[in-house]
Amino acid sequence: MSAATFSVTSRRLAGTIAYAALTGLVVAAVGLVPLTDYAMHILVQTASYSIAVFGLTVVLGLCGQINLAQAAFFGFGAYAVGLGTADLHLNFWIALALGAGVALVMGAFLGMTTLRLGGHYLAMVTISFQQIVTLIMVNWIPVTHGPDGVGNIRRPAMFESAHAFLGLCVLAMALVGYVVWRLPQTPLGRSMRAVRDNELAAGVAGVNVYRVKVAAFALSAALGGIGGGFFAGGFAYVSPDQFSFAESIVFITMTLLGGVASPVGALIGTALLIVLPESLRFLKSVPGLYLAIYGLSIILIIRYMPDGIWGFVQHRIKRWLAPPPFADAAAELTLAPAKADAPMVLEVTNLSKHFGGLKAVDDVSFSVRRGDVHALIGPNGSGKTTTLNVLSGIYVASAGRVMLCGRDVTLLPPHARTAAGMGRTFQNIRLFRSMTALENVIIGAEHPGNDIGSGHAALVERARAALAFVGLEARAQELVTGFSYGHQRLIEIARALAGNPTLLLLDEPAAGLNSTEKLGLRDLLKRIAAKGLTILIIDHDMTLVTEVAERITVLNFGRCIADGVAADVLRQPAVIEAYLGSEPDAPDLA
Repeated sequence: MSAATFSVTSRRLAGTIAYAALTGLVVAAVGLVPLTDYAMHILVQTASYSIAVFGLTVVLGLCGQINLAQAAFFGFGAYAVGLGTADLHLNFWIALALGAGVALVMGAFLGMTTLRLGGHYLAMVTISFQQIVTLIMVNWIPVTHGPDGVGNIRRPAMFESAHAFLGLCVLAMALVGYVVWRLPQTPLGRSMRAVRDNELAAGVAGVNVYRVKVAAFALSAALGGIGGGFFAGGFAYVSPDQFSFAESIVFITMTLLGGVASPVGALIGTALLIVLPESLRFLKSVPGLYLAIYGLSIILIIRYMPDGIWGFVQHRIKRWLAPPPFADAAAELTLAPAKADAPMVLEVTNLSKHFGGLKAVDDVSFSVRRGDVHALIGPNGSGKTTTLNVLSGIYVASAGRVMLCGRDVTLLPPHARTAAGMGRTFQNIRLFRSMTALENVIIGAEHPGNDIGSGHAALVERARAALAFVGLEARAQELVTGFSYGHQRLIEIARALAGNPTLLLLDEPAAGLNSTEKLGLRDLLKRIAAKGLTILIIDHDMTLVTEVAERITVLNFGRCIADGVAADVLRQPAVIEAYLGSEPDAPDLA
């Protein structure tokens, strides 16, 4: 383990110990400090609501997906505990597990059926789901007791007293909060953050975008169910009006006020929206003043703290606690060239992509040899990037076949092609902008097809080696938004290299670079090629193309007009005419 990795691990261990100690002190204080019944009800509500809001931190803060039905999942947990303990005489913990399970299944089902929509369509579907659940709670009287609700809800043994149950709620909140706090540093959490920042890049980096979205939605729903179960136990009574669409809006508001990206923010937002109305009760004698101050407070926080209260505080803490740059050297980057028994890494046969009547790619065939740097060139609008999008799985081919090292990958999604050995960069840089350079490259390294050893330390070492290869390891802990355009290009290439690809697809890597940066890129490509990695590159800079590419395929109006050795292709009359719009005796491109 390197010194840098050991330092990160030590900080995390220290943070965990401090968190456990603080949790113990808070639980002990709750059990020892005398509280009125009113204060205990407020604290139980804050703790149970916080658990549900932690769920929104996962689905909205980490994964970037809208969920306006959290009150419905909260209700599943509450009714499971209510009906389970009062009507069916089940143990509290069994009823709570059933409630969380029902919420998990319903969340996964809702996610699987709607998450391909996204955006405002997803919001509309979750609103509809929330309304349907509320109607069922009100009208399914034989089961839910209708508007009368469920009373006489029992608490778990040893926690029957209000004081003891409050301590249990605080402990549960702390445990769930810890899990959500650590989640962003796990493979699933990093995948969620990647999906939130850039779905397209996440898929190409090897993330199963759809599965990650469903997992986030299901986990959010399960936490909503757990929160609802503790809410039911704390108040011993539930009714449909407590789980309406209005409550879902309250949950969302709590998340946004505190800060969507952290459980600390969720707790702050929850406490604020529960405690603030209670603290303003003395103003209710003045008509309208209470609501005016309450609403104005929320508006001011959202206006001047767009990342929430905790986001505002966190930005300032990070300035003081920024980790030092890595001092020890990274491991050397190793790349896995294609197997010697596969002379053709990529075989494209009769590939076509049609958008209605437009044939963007029309019956294109070419092959890329093992260890070659192969250029795909052509005038603007010739179909180069569309071809790359089809090769990487972003677009589904209308016809034809794509073979990677002898394996047919024509129907595979982007993340599966990445696992099969295909890496890619984009013409318009697609980095995960809320992450550091190191975190971006780790995303590229941890797909299932990358055999680099087990454990987080191996991922970090691989990512650091890729950053060192492009000359940016010293800035590994900086957010990518602080890098120049040219350095962001290098980070994207490092992310692709960290995935140990057999074939690297580069979509106009020189676009937007100055002359010095282009020279650096040329040298980098030569170093990559020297390691035996096969490259398929698109670029308009013919100087770069002629200096790095052994073979060239030329497209024009979606069709292949030339393919072969670079020097021969660039002298062909059809290629010269396509670029210069001139007669065959025009100047030589090479």
